[in-house]
Amino acid sequence: MLVVCLSTLLLSCSHPTQTVAATPAAPDVFAEAAPRSREANDAGRFLAGLPGTEGSPFTELERQEAWQVHRRELDRAWSGIESKSLPSMQQFQARELSAAAIVNSRVFYPFSGPDALMLTVFFPRNPVYVMVALEPPGTLPTAKHFARKDLGRALAGVRDTVYSELHRSFFITRQMDRQFRGQVTDGLLPPILLLLVRSGHTIQGYRYVQIDHAGQIIQRGAGPSNEIGNKGVQVDFSTDADGSAHKLYYFSTNLADQRLKANTGFLAFLSEMKGATTYFKATSYMTHKPEFSEIRDQVLARSVAVLQDDSGIPYRYFDAQPWRVQLYGDYERPYGSFRWLEQKDLKKAYNTTGPKPLDFQIGYGFRRVPSNLLFAKKDDLK
Repeated sequence: MLVVCLSTLLLSCSHPTQTVAATPAAPDVFAEAAPRSREANDAGRFLAGLPGTEGSPFTELERQEAWQVHRRELDRAWSGIESKSLPSMQQFQARELSAAAIVNSRVFYPFSGPDALMLTVFFPRNPVYVMVALEPPGTLPTAKHFARKDLGRALAGVRDTVYSELHRSFFITRQMDRQFRGQVTDGLLPPILLLLVRSGHTIQGYRYVQIDHAGQIIQRGAGPSNEIGNKGVQVDFSTDADGSAHKLYYFSTNLADQRLKANTGFLAFLSEMKGATTYFKATSYMTHKPEFSEIRDQVLARSVAVLQDDSGIPYRYFDAQPWRVQLYGDYERPYGSFRWLEQKDLKKAYNTTGPKPLDFQIGYGFRRVPSNLLFAKKDDLK
């Protein structure tokens, strides 16, 4: 008996229990910082009509009357939104969107255009923002770029690019098609910088990026061509009020089913948005259409929360578990050429579920029809 026990013990010692190695955590696709540089902040302040800091290459241009006019016009436009819309929006954010799970999530903004303003008003403390639209990302304008132009005309064009956002809360698609493809700028980086800087942020750095076939964010040249697509720009910035750090990515990507389903890199990248809060505004009702079902399904599967006006995902997709919905404002029907996309179930919900008031105007039909927002959260969101 003793021999048997010793034999068993020796056999056990000669074959120690194997420990299975833990699977290493996947690398954070958003981990890489943009190179620190003052260039983008200098350009952003010039575009935003704010005086440059010491050593700015735009100092000489700021002395010209054309820039002084630009500054006065943007001051006037900004004072309007600061005194009317922004305080109510900020109060809404503090009251309705300040849960830790929302504040700490990544924010996904499909069909965004260059709308960094509303993004950071509703989600001011989130660490990562991902904006996606069709317009090219563009390049950083320099002082030499503006020195070669009729400055008054160039800056008037810059003001026009943000006029609709500051006066109506959204960008108009047909204007973006014209303005951001060479007539005013070569893409969305300039208005993104303008809106970030003007709304109380400092740009810490930027880089030109793209999403590769594996869904990773990689460096790219500033040139016009690449075979992979999904061209973008990364902007690292801090909030002046509290010093918090943020990363904003804009990608030029076609979200229609025919293109998106073949875009394996972007679909892989969307896996990084699991647990995100998604924001929709003034989308031309894209996700109401069958040809945009893939991005709609991706958002519903990966998001823990969705904030949108009625141009976002149709109400019927939220009218069941795992979603809990809170409505705000009032809903009549879509404005103008979109009126045929009226949602009868959404209208019924507004009449029966007790929507909360909305103290600001937003989205299509600005000041002509009541504004509305829907905030949907999944059941497991604390």
